Amino acid sequence: MLRSFFIAMSRNKGFRQFSERSAVGRKLSSRFVAGMTVEEVLAAAEAVNREGIAATLDSLGESVTSAAQARASAAIYTQLIEAIRARGLNANVSVKLSQMGMEFDPALAEEIVAGMVAQADAAGSFVRIDMEGSEYTEATVAMTERLAAHWPGRVGTVLQAYLYRTAEDVARLTGQGIRIRLCKGAYKESAEVAFPLKADVDKNYVELMLRLAGSGVFCGMATHDEAIIDRMRAEVVAGRVARDAFEFQMLYGVRRDLQRKLAAEGYGVRVYIPFGTEWYPYFMRRLAERPANVLFLAKNLFKN
Repeated sequence: MLRSFFIAMSRNKGFRQFSERSAVGRKLSSRFVAGMTVEEVLAAAEAVNREGIAATLDSLGESVTSAAQARASAAIYTQLIEAIRARGLNANVSVKLSQMGMEFDPALAEEIVAGMVAQADAAGSFVRIDMEGSEYTEATVAMTERLAAHWPGRVGTVLQAYLYRTAEDVARLTGQGIRIRLCKGAYKESAEVAFPLKADVDKNYVELMLRLAGSGVFCGMATHDEAIIDRMRAEVVAGRVARDAFEFQMLYGVRRDLQRKLAAEGYGVRVYIPFGTEWYPYFMRRLAERPANVLFLAKNLFKN
């Protein structure tokens, strides 16, 4: 019930407008969103880099309705990729296809993202194509394949462990050497396409994580679940998984203590750093992922 509530709230335009404009909303979001501007997110990336942690930068926004909006969103990424190069940051970018016009013009979205990947290739960087609802899964995977064929090693995508199809997608993409960010999933999906029970999602996540770690393709394990993290650490200690075969990926402002601990132990750690004025849907989906996240995120407001 809570999951459905927060998913519904993520689409509530009135509450979104109130939250994004209110002082309370901005204060709450500041823990998990690195400011509103490019300069603020670059400063956040520099800060985590000083702690030996990599960064992925995400300009918040989705579901644009015009080509002009899509190109304006893309211009921010052009600025980010150039700034990452110029400042020598250990960082890359993550982009949502709906922010680039996928919902009304898939060809435009691919044109825009191809331009980003070409720029990242010239800069020695990388573009992560983020995953959205299951209605976009096949289109996102297929676009990633096409772009990776032109710019191998410069583009990857995200797969969601709660979808039944993900095991096949892991084999499909790693077979082409395409890097994957594995997460549990943050959208409301039916039992026809996704595991409805958390225990089944967790089980599938672990199975896929171990498969990715042994695939020979460097991938990111996106989780704050300490039981899952400890399982991977145990695999490394036992010599069944190489420490440099993967990296742990976490969200900005969540379990910073654990991020630092893992980095100090010699694990690769990357922090996903969102920024921008359109933070509300992102924040609500973090609450909707699992009901326990409501308490989890509240507790993290008081953690260093």
